[in-house]
Amino acid sequence: MRTGWQAVSYEQWQPTCDTLHAHSQVLGKLAAVRAAGGEVTIDPTPQEVPWRVPLDEDEEHATYDRDQVARYFGAATQAALVLAAFRAPYRGRSTPVNAWWGGFDLAVSLFSGEPAEPPSRDFIMRNSMDAQEVAVGWWPGDVRYGKAAFYAYAHPALPGFAGGTLAPAAARWHDGLGEFLLDWDDVTAAADPHAASLDFARSAFRHACAVCQWDPALAASADGNPPPVV
Repeated sequence: MRTGWQAVSYEQWQPTCDTLHAHSQVLGKLAAVRAAGGEVTIDPTPQEVPWRVPLDEDEEHATYDRDQVARYFGAATQAALVLAAFRAPYRGRSTPVNAWWGGFDLAVSLFSGEPAEPPSRDFIMRNSMDAQEVAVGWWPGDVRYGKAAFYAYAHPALPGFAGGTLAPAAARWHDGLGEFLLDWDDVTAAADPHAASLDFARSAFRHACAVCQWDPALAASADGNPPPVV
């Protein structure tokens, strides 16, 4: 493991992870209220987690291991730097590095400028996934996949997307999640963890652009090759 690249064991830190996740959902809902202004009602139901106890009644998730939290923030900081470097040269529309309180992950999305059909008519989906995009992110592990990992997906993903071979060699497709993954353990074991992570993000984007037929010039800009000035 390279200096500054913290190992993250979901098995060891799950109780603390769930506590931080629950508290981040409270903060996320409060932030939404502040942004909306006026009188609103907060739904205390937790989102995107296996437990259903309302957040204002939850007394189970109260574990806080300082060492595990330090490891998480160390890893999350490195992951955020990778995502920011991946996004920086892109000449199309993109998001900043977002921290999602629902899934407790970090992610950036790069857009082609073309519309897309949302995967469902759910309020969140129809408003957040109505454009063609490639998303690359990082999570510290969850009950679906008990390891910290980088992930990448395309929306909509055209036939052939799952068959791609990405860099580095440890990257692979996960059928259950419908995403490409690069485990954090493989990142920290690499000679250059930042470069390995960036290779994953860029190779996932190149593959998605080729399969999903994005503008080649726009796709090339993510590798630091901007279109010529005319």
